[in-house]
Amino acid sequence: MLAGMLLGGLCVLALARPYEKTRAQESSSNLQSSVIMSQTTSDQDIELMHQDLRNKKRQIIAENLPLSDAEAEKFWPIYQHDTNDLKLVYDQKYFLFKNYAQSWGDMSNQDALIYIRRWLELDQQAQELRSKYVPVVSQVLTGKGTSTFFQLDRRISMMMDVQISSQIPLVQGKRK
Repeated sequence: MLAGMLLGGLCVLALARPYEKTRAQESSSNLQSSVIMSQTTSDQDIELMHQDLRNKKRQIIAENLPLSDAEAEKFWPIYQHDTNDLKLVYDQKYFLFKNYAQSWGDMSNQDALIYIRRWLELDQQAQELRSKYVPVVSQVLTGKGTSTFFQLDRRISMMMDVQISSQIPLVQGKRK
């Protein structure tokens, strides 16, 4: 049920690309990625898509995390607060990717290092937020319920990361 919902509802699981590519495949892949990244989509459209994904994520968690009425009453406000905190990190990540999409073809070595360091910092911030919420959630859910919630949250987030990452062209260095 969870896998079907994620695949059908979120459409976030990208097909894995093989590591070995011919130059023609690599060029085609880079062209496709650059077209995807350069499509003009308004920030308002992106926000609507993010809201839809957050709603679907909440639905998946609700369907897969058995909660009593008393637990639900305490859990969902915590979940919403956690989601709002993570949204701030994801907004920064979106801004980073947007800037990358605008400059990836002309990126200097220094810009490439700054970009990847910032991406890793944002990933770390998201992980720190999750860790911060473990004791909070465990105050209202059992250990198994807490673990289930964080497993679901992490799986969904990883699947969305795979989808986003598959749309971002690799930094291209000069070959020697």
